[in-house]
Amino acid sequence: MELQEKIIKYFEGKVVRKDLNEKVKGNAVVPTYVLEYLLGQYCAIEDEAILADGIEKVKNVIKNNYVSKSDAEIVKFKIRENGSHKIIDSVKVVLNDTANIYEAEFDNLGIKRVPIADKIVKENEKLLSGISVWCIVTMGYTHAADAEVRWLIEELKPIQISSISLDEYIENRKNFSTDEWLDLLMHSIGLDPEYFNRRGKLIQISRLIPHIENNFNFIELGPKGTGKSHVFQELSPHGTLISGGDVSKAKLFVNNTGNKVGLISFWDVIALDEFEQKKGKKVDGDLVTIMQNFMANKSFNRGGGQTTSTASLAFVGNTKHTVPYMLKNSHLFESIPEAYLVGAFLDRLFLYIPGWEVKILKKYMFSTNYGFIVDYLAEIMRTMRKDDFSNILDEYVSLDGSLSARDKTGVQKTFSGLAKLMYPDRNMKSDEVLELLDFAMEGRKRVKDQLYIIDETFTHDPTEFKYTVKASGIEVAPETLERINFAAAVMVKEEDERDNSKPDVSHVSQPLLPQQISIKDNQTGISYKSLFANYMRGVTKIEIQDGYIRMPYQFKNLLEFCVMLAQVKQPEDEISLHVITNNSPERLPDSEISFQELVPAIADLGINLTYEYKNVHDRSITTNNGWKIMLGRGLDIFEPREGKLDPAEYYQEMRSCKNCEIIFLKSDK
Repeated sequence: MELQEKIIKYFEGKVVRKDLNEKVKGNAVVPTYVLEYLLGQYCAIEDEAILADGIEKVKNVIKNNYVSKSDAEIVKFKIRENGSHKIIDSVKVVLNDTANIYEAEFDNLGIKRVPIADKIVKENEKLLSGISVWCIVTMGYTHAADAEVRWLIEELKPIQISSISLDEYIENRKNFSTDEWLDLLMHSIGLDPEYFNRRGKLIQISRLIPHIENNFNFIELGPKGTGKSHVFQELSPHGTLISGGDVSKAKLFVNNTGNKVGLISFWDVIALDEFEQKKGKKVDGDLVTIMQNFMANKSFNRGGGQTTSTASLAFVGNTKHTVPYMLKNSHLFESIPEAYLVGAFLDRLFLYIPGWEVKILKKYMFSTNYGFIVDYLAEIMRTMRKDDFSNILDEYVSLDGSLSARDKTGVQKTFSGLAKLMYPDRNMKSDEVLELLDFAMEGRKRVKDQLYIIDETFTHDPTEFKYTVKASGIEVAPETLERINFAAAVMVKEEDERDNSKPDVSHVSQPLLPQQISIKDNQTGISYKSLFANYMRGVTKIEIQDGYIRMPYQFKNLLEFCVMLAQVKQPEDEISLHVITNNSPERLPDSEISFQELVPAIADLGINLTYEYKNVHDRSITTNNGWKIMLGRGLDIFEPREGKLDPAEYYQEMRSCKNCEIIFLKSDK
């Protein structure tokens, strides 16, 4: 059964086709969860006729009930003429202590000081948070001569799903493989999983951890246009996004004037957007102190009392320089406000997501298939916030004793959040546990590595980010990808310098040894030259076995491998290259044309190419100098590139790689 069929079968009524948002949205400036709430009422079925009818109904609801600021006076007219009218608007409530009543303010309708019943406020306390909440409101109007306020709130309902069954959700998870479930989560946040590798998918869903894990402190810094703030603004009615430059201790914690509680008491997730240093903008040092104490203790003192909260804090902002520049000249926190560049604050961050690895989002990367209605997913995540999955780790691994209490908490909470997202039934295999643990340790290590630079006191008690697998006794030490990439780039640079100087140092070269190279998703600094060149020197016969040389970019990979061969061999030498590959009937004609073009093209390089088609599965390079190189992905180690004006098209070291292993074996023959 195809994934989309499974999604509809097991979650009918709880999923929606993601491309419908744009079809019904029009000019309405509303969050995704509002639109999908409406679509879920009418468009959660695959039947095209019902779907078309449902789309029209939602369009009519948006047209007749959504209040846009430009049409506010027309809506007021409807309410006045009809005496009652249902609207969709964002609402917040304040207490008028002089009149001893609660009053509502409507953002788009543009009216304030509308009395609202105590009962409605008590049932929906989030209306008092100071941040507007999207609601469906039945508004009334009175013509009574003695009326002090003519607007009436007859009924108010925040836009959120009424109830969910966590047991049903967990039970239905068992019908999906891990890959299928991960893709379902990707569709649910509006992205097409086809355009993301495994690591890219994990990075995307890790943005959801603050929604599913209590008191989770999260940061993501990266370039613009990667969707950093989307999950905090659009995907849940329980999270709110505010500008990092506009936050204050009164707004976030408690306003001592009137002892009014702040956002931290109303929202599950508070995200500070544009969390970067702005010219002329100063941050209140007292705010940083209160915030770091809350991040550590889940409580804060203000106004003479202690208040606890389960709110997660997320910080999202833009970077100013490339990662290699930051690693060489400063640190990975260089763009955040200076007041936060304090060891005590940064040490409380559990996970630093490498936003620079996230692709710039383009229109074709958004999902057009079914995923969870985001409000349904939001309620599932909120219900699971009280659960703790970190004890799963105890069965499989022992964390190194050098990890501080905060290191362990960060790793455990990140693991717990990811496990709840991907394995809500707790059914995990050993390799799945280790995958999430590696990701969690890398995210926390990224924080600690920068702390050693920013605050030298942390260097006095360094942490070894490693763990021991209980079943095998093997010790594993995850590393951050940027450090791997930077080291790889240095190696390539040094090798190029040696090549460019061209002295004859063959008599002092180190002997080649069998080895195994593991390449991670999104790793850079890799090229055919750095991988294979030394093993190809002096070779006159090569056989490549790769069953997947059929797409245009795969033929281009083969051409680039041949160019590398030409660069390492002597000009007068010739190499016989035989390629064994497989093919599909529909691709065979195009592949034959590509081979026929390639044969004469590389002949001038001194490479004589022959080829044949066989039903092969293993991928390898075999040379007549005694080496066999096992290729996990064949020559297809790079992510496909986009666009014609892309430097990576001509510079392999800039390309992102796919997760794979390459094993170099010495033959006795």
